[in-house]
Amino acid sequence: MNMSTAAATHETATLRLAHSPDSDDAFMFYALATGKVRLPGVKFAHTLCDIETLNKAAHEETYDVTAVSFFGYAFVADKYVLLDCGASFGEGYGPIVVSSRPIKKNELAGRKVAIPGTLTTSYLALKLFEPNVETVTMPFDKILDAVQAKEVEAGLLIHEGQLLFSQIGLHRVVDLGQWWHETTGLPLPLGANAIRRSLGPEMGRQVARVIRESVSYALEHREAALEYAMQFARDMDPQLADNFVGMYVNRWTLDYGEEGRRAVRELLARGAAAGLVPSSYKVEFLPEAA
Repeated sequence: MNMSTAAATHETATLRLAHSPDSDDAFMFYALATGKVRLPGVKFAHTLCDIETLNKAAHEETYDVTAVSFFGYAFVADKYVLLDCGASFGEGYGPIVVSSRPIKKNELAGRKVAIPGTLTTSYLALKLFEPNVETVTMPFDKILDAVQAKEVEAGLLIHEGQLLFSQIGLHRVVDLGQWWHETTGLPLPLGANAIRRSLGPEMGRQVARVIRESVSYALEHREAALEYAMQFARDMDPQLADNFVGMYVNRWTLDYGEEGRRAVRELLARGAAAGLVPSSYKVEFLPEAA
C-alpha cells in the first residue's frame, strides 16, 4: 500500500524497517523508533540484524527499508533504490586490518584474514587494496578474539572494533578508509539505507524525509539519543560510543551531496573493474521530497 492509498482509506501501512544493532545505527533511528518523528499513515516495524544478514536478506526483499552495505547493494540494485540519507561514510578512516604481531601493509598477500562477510563494503575495500588475501568469514564481533588467539593472521574490523583493537595489544596493518582517501581523495562509502523499488518513488521520498528528520533530531538531542543507543553498544564505554557515533553519523549521513554520490560510483566502478561487482549494477539515489 502506498502513502496516498493509506491516506485515502485512513488505514496505516506497515513498513518493515531493518538496520544493524550498532550504536551509530541506533543513534540514527532513535527518533523514529521512539516516536519522536513520525510518518503519517505509516507504521514502521523495526528489526535489528547484523549487516551481513541484512545484505543477504535483501536478495529476498525481506524488508521494505533496509540498511545494506554499498557492496551488497550492487547485487540487489534491481530490487532496491538508495535513499539519499542515513548512509555511513568514513572520511579518511574506515575498516581496519589488524594483526597480533606487526605486519606491513604490503605484506598482506597470501595471508589469512578474518572478514565480517563477503557482501560487506569492508571486504570489497580489502580486495581492492590487496586482491591476493585468503579470507575466512566469521561474525564481526568474533574477529578481535580470533586475531588475538592467532586463529587467523589478521582480521578486518568494522563497527566499534576499530576503536578497541589497540587496547588488547593488536597492531594496525592498514586503515582502508585512509588508504581509499589517499588513493581517490574521496570518503569511503560503507553502509546505506535502501527502499524496495516496488513501493514507488513517492513512498521512497517520504521515507527518506522521515529518516533525515530522525538523524537531525538525534544530532540535535545528542545526549538522549546516545543514552538510547548505548543499550545496543555491546558494553562499550559511553565516551567510546560517543566517539564511534561521531565517526559515522555526520554530514554525509544527512545528505550524500555530489561528492558522496561520486564516492559511491567510484567504489562500485572500481569493484566492477576488478570483477567483484556485477557489471549490470546500476547506482540510483532517490532523494527526499521537496
